[in-house]
Amino acid sequence: MKRTYSQIDMDERRKIARWRMAGIGVEVIAEKLGRHRSTIFGELRRNTFEDQQMPDLNGYYCMTANSMASERRAKRRKLARFSHLRQSVIDHILHGWSPQQIAGRMRLERHPISVSHETIYKFAYSPDGQAIELWRHLPEHRARRRPQHARRRHGRRFSSDVNILNRPDVVAERKQFGHWECDLMQFRKTFGKANVTSLVERVSRFAVFLRNNDRQSRLVMDRLIQVFQSLPHLARRSITFDRGTEFTDWPYLQASIGTQSWFCDPRSPWQKGTVENTNRRARKWLSREVDPLSLSDHDLPGSATT
Repeated sequence: MKRTYSQIDMDERRKIARWRMAGIGVEVIAEKLGRHRSTIFGELRRNTFEDQQMPDLNGYYCMTANSMASERRAKRRKLARFSHLRQSVIDHILHGWSPQQIAGRMRLERHPISVSHETIYKFAYSPDGQAIELWRHLPEHRARRRPQHARRRHGRRFSSDVNILNRPDVVAERKQFGHWECDLMQFRKTFGKANVTSLVERVSRFAVFLRNNDRQSRLVMDRLIQVFQSLPHLARRSITFDRGTEFTDWPYLQASIGTQSWFCDPRSPWQKGTVENTNRRARKWLSREVDPLSLSDHDLPGSATT
């Protein structure tokens, strides 16, 4: 049944809860409500109550679902209601910050009013964001955002034992030399897959920039091995990465030179803030408009301070 889309209301949520309790399937519920099944699947995915401490209470409850949906809508409206927050988000995007970095920085600084990275993405692709072409300054540089089901997930390639939460305290507290953070600086698509790897040692803030002709993980890891293998092991104890596909071949790095790999939580690049800050400074002379293949070793200094 074709209908103009509207948000699911409280009356529909009561029916969904009652029918789910009776064991009725999603496709039947969708047909009864005149909705597409994906709408019902989305409603159940977003607004089902879950509590790890009391799993017996997990389920879809109409009142709880309505509250969860209302709270989410209120968060999306923050950028419309608070002009200073909206302008701050715009300024950060224009200066090369990703939505994940902006949202993460707000959490770290305990802003009284904050938004999630998803809210920032939705704002960037809203009519207001499109009017000032914010998408041009996002990491993906896409004029239209890909559907959620098309966004790849790579968490399965990073086992839980290399999660940053398991990283020793001496690393987190910068008490031991030899622990690095790593990231990939990307450029305009017209330059192909060429990129620059940035590395920062957490104690000294010593930074290294490496040019790569491709983003394939094995090639990126080969470049890291080439640089690190000449260093004593105590100077290359570990590297902290984000979960980009460029770093999925980390077992090869570890097997080759014995350097431990640690990984940030999904979509949490601020957990390696030292290299992120270094990248922001480096963008002053390594803007996205620069062709990485045109850079010489002289253009990529071996060190910089953060």
